Amino acid sequence: MLWVSGASAVAPGDGEAPPASGIEEHTGDRIPLDVTLRDETGRRVTLGELVDRPTVLAPVYFECPSICRPLLGELEKTVERLIALGLRPGDDFRVITLSFDDRDTPEKAAKVARETLGDLQGRVPEGFWRFLTGDSTSIRRVLDAAGFHVQRNATGFAHPTSLIVLASDGKITRYLLGAQYLPVDVKMALFEAKQGRVGPTITRFFRFCFNYDPQGRRFVLNITRVVGLSTVLGVAGLLVFLRMSGPGRKRKVG
Repeated sequence: MLWVSGASAVAPGDGEAPPASGIEEHTGDRIPLDVTLRDETGRRVTLGELVDRPTVLAPVYFECPSICRPLLGELEKTVERLIALGLRPGDDFRVITLSFDDRDTPEKAAKVARETLGDLQGRVPEGFWRFLTGDSTSIRRVLDAAGFHVQRNATGFAHPTSLIVLASDGKITRYLLGAQYLPVDVKMALFEAKQGRVGPTITRFFRFCFNYDPQGRRFVLNITRVVGLSTVLGVAGLLVFLRMSGPGRKRKVG
């Protein structure tokens, strides 16, 4: 079982308790679509009403002092880039932001929605991106199904950072880790979700090897990093070879 906690991936040993906060990937499982929450207008909605096509789920909390707002800002930019790549918001995909703080209200959700959607106003259909709040039981059902574990602390919450991509039946098809997203990676994840296919969590490796060129709207191979990685792997391979073929190794005679 793979856990992602902060920037590292860990595999707890037998008998070990998993981290209090982190991601336990549940790709192939489904989130409960019968859960009732409130949208930014205060209206009660079920997830089944919203998740009717490929959907990007962004778990955050609205009073987060650090990463949640930058995550939403990056997601807003990603939506703009997806439009440039030919995807149609509302038709090809939806976005849902879910607060995992049961103290957050629809009023707070509406304020965050206005701040997040500023540059997208008029470019996306109404209701394309929803901002949801709920009671602790409803929130817990969704988070547990997604393997997204948070822990309340003195300053708010200890929590992982990830987007969760869902198919139209609520199946979890991909996790996009971190707070920066490659548009082509997100587009591929949405294509997989449309087909109901589960995809690998490759964001970190892809981001390590490629840089996004906003001028040309394309990805450029980061030669320095790739050469550096190749050099390290080459040296490691050479050391293994020398160790295995050294003078101390017994050889067959005749």
